[in-house]
Amino acid sequence: MRALLLAALVFSNVHGGLLLAQQSPAPAKHSPASKTSFDSGSITNGTYRDNYFQFSYQVPFGWVDRTSDIREDTEKSKVLLAIFERPPAASGGTVNSAVVIAAESADSYPGLKTAAQYFGPLTELTESKGFKVVNEPYEFPVDGRAIIRRDFIKERGSVSMHQSSLVMMAKGYVLSFTFIGGNDDEVTELVEKLSFLPKAH
Repeated sequence: MRALLLAALVFSNVHGGLLLAQQSPAPAKHSPASKTSFDSGSITNGTYRDNYFQFSYQVPFGWVDRTSDIREDTEKSKVLLAIFERPPAASGGTVNSAVVIAAESADSYPGLKTAAQYFGPLTELTESKGFKVVNEPYEFPVDGRAIIRRDFIKERGSVSMHQSSLVMMAKGYVLSFTFIGGNDDEVTELVEKLSFLPKAH
């Protein structure tokens, strides 16, 4: 399953259930090791650090790490981080806020030259889950990195799901950072927990 599909599907349930985990159970323990050529990073003292792609993410206190449950590493894609405000079994009348970070080989998309082009297939999948586009892709630099952002919204009764996806290209991969929350302010707070190491000179 491609990384962008993971990012799109994981947010399709408003009331706390993790649809993706229900559809794609964790690989068996005897599954072959990942063929990807980089380390997945790890969470230490509440912060996820990825030395290969040189970024970190501050995990909100009390959130649930579901990365190992939905990760399906392949030669072409890998889920780096998948965290949720509530466990999938915990019901609720509000959005189960979440953050999913994934890496996918740019070779999976012939002709892909820029991060903005990645929003073609990503937007198509996101819209298929009931989300509507809020704006066109726009530049959203983080710590001096060239990042493209697009925002979405999904109305479901009295509840709104706000999703922002940030995309960049690095080391032959497309990195996607997808944030979901109950309103724009919450999404903004989640985005602000992302940071990159200074570029080497």
